[in-house]
Amino acid sequence: MFKKRIAKLREHMGEKNLDAVLLIGDANRNYLSGFTGNESFSLITKDAAFFITDSRFTEQAMNQVKDYEVLEYSKGTSFVDFLSNLVDRNRIEKLGFEENIVSYSQYMLYNDKLNCQLVPMGGMVEKIRIVKDNEEIKLIEAAAAIADKAFAHMVKFIKPGMTEREIGLELEFYMKKLGASDLSFPSIIASGVRSSLPHGEATDKIVNRGEFLTLDFGCVYREYCSDMTRTVVIGEPSKKMVEVYNIVLEAEQLALKEYKPGVPALEVDAVARNYIDKMGYGNNFGHSLGHGVGREIHEAPVIGYRNDKKLQSGMVVSDEPGIYVPGFGGVRIEDLLVVTESGGRALSRSPKNLICID
Repeated sequence: MFKKRIAKLREHMGEKNLDAVLLIGDANRNYLSGFTGNESFSLITKDAAFFITDSRFTEQAMNQVKDYEVLEYSKGTSFVDFLSNLVDRNRIEKLGFEENIVSYSQYMLYNDKLNCQLVPMGGMVEKIRIVKDNEEIKLIEAAAAIADKAFAHMVKFIKPGMTEREIGLELEFYMKKLGASDLSFPSIIASGVRSSLPHGEATDKIVNRGEFLTLDFGCVYREYCSDMTRTVVIGEPSKKMVEVYNIVLEAEQLALKEYKPGVPALEVDAVARNYIDKMGYGNNFGHSLGHGVGREIHEAPVIGYRNDKKLQSGMVVSDEPGIYVPGFGGVRIEDLLVVTESGGRALSRSPKNLICID
């Protein structure tokens, strides 16, 4: 599996005339190596692959990284000096680097110390990662299943009078109890008027009857993320709350049918956006309809009104329209799905009917 991924990377390297690439970002490096740790580096040339780490991770790398030569640099030697020697030994003249990850100070240090030309990779690995293989989809589906089970638990757990923070802590604990290694992002727990905040993280606010409660959350399972949102009502909803909820639900379901290979992302976004606009809430839906999900919670592609790139089979993306009305509240409903030849297949399976919690 990793040999195939490296081979694809080398094809892209050839197109850019690169002698080697340096990977320092956890997602890219681990995707191409099978390593599950951090603070390590990969140097991949046209005919060799080096995994560079220090004594904290050497044993782990020897066990996990099979298609590379594992090299340890000592604490007495800086990584950049070690890398400089490796660049010279392998006669590397053009070295690709992750310009979206390498800081300016790192770039200046590399530029000063390395006897080669530094070339931005232009998202080379991310372009390979955009289409998931069957094993990746299984892992994302497992992460989504954990989130589904957690939501079912939370519907029973949540009671009026709890704080958002209390709800968030229980959600995190329960997902980790089910096997998640971490949250894929800080859970968004927003109630009442705060539910109009698309990224309202949990506070000490008490959840009261007659309020929306938005739960946007996900977990990491074996390096892969899940992401889902459900909005519930505490107590009885008002007529306007039901109206807004049903508009978002219809927009989400209409868009869900459009996730097909060959369809431009902006056309999928337009299906949900146009419906919400038609129902009078166009100014209350500001963010993109969705985004890619994988080793990182936000990956390509963006399902938005500025992205005319076509969807491909094997992409894993979110479908998450919302309506946010300041002073009133907001609703977002989100499914995670995989694009297949026959259309979008939802990985999130939690119910989407309006749930009222007493």
